[in-house]
Amino acid sequence: MDSDDPLTGARERGADAVQFFLADPQGWKAPTEHPHAAELREAAASGEFELYVHAPYVLNLASTNNRIRIPSRKLVAQHAEAAAAIGAKGLIVHGGHVTAADDIQVGFDNWRKAFEGAAKTGGYPLPILIENTAGGDHACARRFDNLARLWDAIGDFGPGLCLDTCHAFCGGEQLGDAVDRLRGITGRVDLVHANGSRDGFDSGRDRHANLADSPDLAAEQVAEVIRAAGCTAVVETPNADGGQATDIAYLRERLVP
Repeated sequence: MDSDDPLTGARERGADAVQFFLADPQGWKAPTEHPHAAELREAAASGEFELYVHAPYVLNLASTNNRIRIPSRKLVAQHAEAAAAIGAKGLIVHGGHVTAADDIQVGFDNWRKAFEGAAKTGGYPLPILIENTAGGDHACARRFDNLARLWDAIGDFGPGLCLDTCHAFCGGEQLGDAVDRLRGITGRVDLVHANGSRDGFDSGRDRHANLADSPDLAAEQVAEVIRAAGCTAVVETPNADGGQATDIAYLRERLVP
């Protein structure tokens, strides 16, 4: 949802979980107190909504560039504090990447250093949900085998996992057994990003589509992933002509008794 007033938009769409940003998703500014912080806390405390916060896209905890990695660590900690303060259940952070000239193992090591640094001050105040990504040959969370290496590095710090159906499909992973395979790697799937895709299998692209407009990734496949995961799903599809509300209604009809 738009971060200005996420609860109103969620109510209009008939949702019972809501995800939003606390700062510009393409910027490096620290989050400030949300203008609807009290309402958000009440919605979370009462059980009306589950709240999830997405970290800015520009953050990259895996980077070998000090000017990216160090500010990323600081901002993840700040966003985690701000998200916990409004009652969010998790902070979603993309898996990040290194450059073609780097050894990807350094990216995994950098992730571990971020968790080690946080642990020195008591750890993050809410679960960090690492999201699989769609593209990049040097991404730490595109291929599930790389995700396994990432978990080898940070799994003992108790991170969570967010499975994006569009990203997995476009990243070249079969969805039919994706939940079982990820649980075999991480022991968990905490959140599903339930998205159709404008692009084909293993395309390496990340363009979400409404479930009715997803030519190769079938709506029932998305529903089956949620069914297998047995956890909350956040729909990130476009809402032109009410498409997001339609996607939510479709999934609820098939998944909620």
